[in-house]
Amino acid sequence: MTTLTSLARAEAVRAGRARLACTVRHVHLSGRPLVLIPLALAGEACAPLAAMVGTDPGSPSLLVVAQPRDRSQRFAFMADLAGIVLPYLEGFLALRETVQGRGGEPWSRCADAPQVLLPSPGGLAFTRLLGRSTRFRRTEGEHAVPATVPALGRWLTFLADRRDYPGSALMLAATDLLAMHWSTGQSPVEDLNLAALAGWIDPPDGLTGAQAAAAAEDPLRWPPAGPATDPTFDNEVLAALIRACDQAQARGGDAARRRARAELEQALAGQLRPTWNLMWQAVGLLRRLPPGGHVALRWDQDKTAFTRFADYLAEGGPPQARRDSAVAAARRLEWLERLGETYAIQRAYDDPLVMAEHRLAGEAFAGHVIAAEPDRLDASGRRSKLRPHVTVATLDAVTVEPGVRMTSPARQRQDAVVVSVQHADPGPTLVVLELSGGMGHGRTAPPGSIPAIGDLVTYATFKDEYRMASEFPEPEDTPWTHGGPPVPFQPGTEDAQEAWS
Repeated sequence: MTTLTSLARAEAVRAGRARLACTVRHVHLSGRPLVLIPLALAGEACAPLAAMVGTDPGSPSLLVVAQPRDRSQRFAFMADLAGIVLPYLEGFLALRETVQGRGGEPWSRCADAPQVLLPSPGGLAFTRLLGRSTRFRRTEGEHAVPATVPALGRWLTFLADRRDYPGSALMLAATDLLAMHWSTGQSPVEDLNLAALAGWIDPPDGLTGAQAAAAAEDPLRWPPAGPATDPTFDNEVLAALIRACDQAQARGGDAARRRARAELEQALAGQLRPTWNLMWQAVGLLRRLPPGGHVALRWDQDKTAFTRFADYLAEGGPPQARRDSAVAAARRLEWLERLGETYAIQRAYDDPLVMAEHRLAGEAFAGHVIAAEPDRLDASGRRSKLRPHVTVATLDAVTVEPGVRMTSPARQRQDAVVVSVQHADPGPTLVVLELSGGMGHGRTAPPGSIPAIGDLVTYATFKDEYRMASEFPEPEDTPWTHGGPPVPFQPGTEDAQEAWS
């Protein structure tokens, strides 16, 4: 927890409701997201109990497993889920757009991509398990499943893997989104409770955020958002209803089975419906915030990833391997680290409140321009070059030294090298910067290309720029210390074997 987030949480307690931690929304929000709320049977690693899913707030689909320990019923549930999720995903494949690749070659990409929203990180982890337990299932022979089941497993695995990429918005948790954009008066652990978190952000009339969060602890009014269910509900309600379904199945008779299942569905709908309403409340809250400047760029990357995976499946590509090879794992780790750094920089560039954290850490400063030499030329080389100087007065703690290169979020193509730093106590610190780039090729800076006297400017020690990827050996050149060249992956029967499946 940083200084500013601690202050924001204290302010939330004082004000009685959450405080905005951002001025913009840092994630893409689809106009038609798919909300998925899974429930799992307690005591089982990957036994789906129920799910509420859909794109229309007013008409969710409820899927229920009458006996989650029965594998045939579990895969029937996955087939039903695939009947909802796959058409939603495939609906984004028809409309394409032409984009330019890095080499200048145009290629066709999906014009939009799906977005799956779940209540919490626990739901994301459970969805990843569902993908892992189904993507290798066979559609012929013993224990055959419908073809849509392994297809859904591959897509769930892809979406869950994209969740690891900083800034990706294909699959998100509502608690993560809300906690990123609002600071509540409770701890980060308590923010994992969707009802409590929403209570702080948008408390009902007549209640403070703390009172709404306290009311959210009542499992009768606000059941857990999954995948775990309330233990009291499990012991006093769910166990009896599942037992009734088992007995009705053993005795036979369609009427008894339908009646027992209807009672189970009614009970589980009561557990899921409050969370369903909270999910759409969260979507509405997030839509009130304007998107940040780099959100569209990151969504384009998601569209690219979605298109490539869809094309991979269409070409008959095998299911994702259970483990990456050494080279693939190293490349992925480096890529995730680079994306994490880029995402942090882009958020700071888009949002003054995020940049304020870097100003407190001495990685950036903001102030007013009090002097400028827009026509200054540097004649030290063979030919003179336009190198304007600007002097910035700031009250921030400036820790940079002369020679450090900095960048302004307002002029990201322009470099600013620190010429001198003059500290005054008391009084503002004066920083002289030499500017280069982003001013054309003439000897006169075009209007607006450099800051003018009186402008409020921000400069940071970090820059969002392209970096070459590190060099890794080809998979066939993997050294023996890392297992040697990997054997080409071919899915086998053992891949579908899980102790919990």
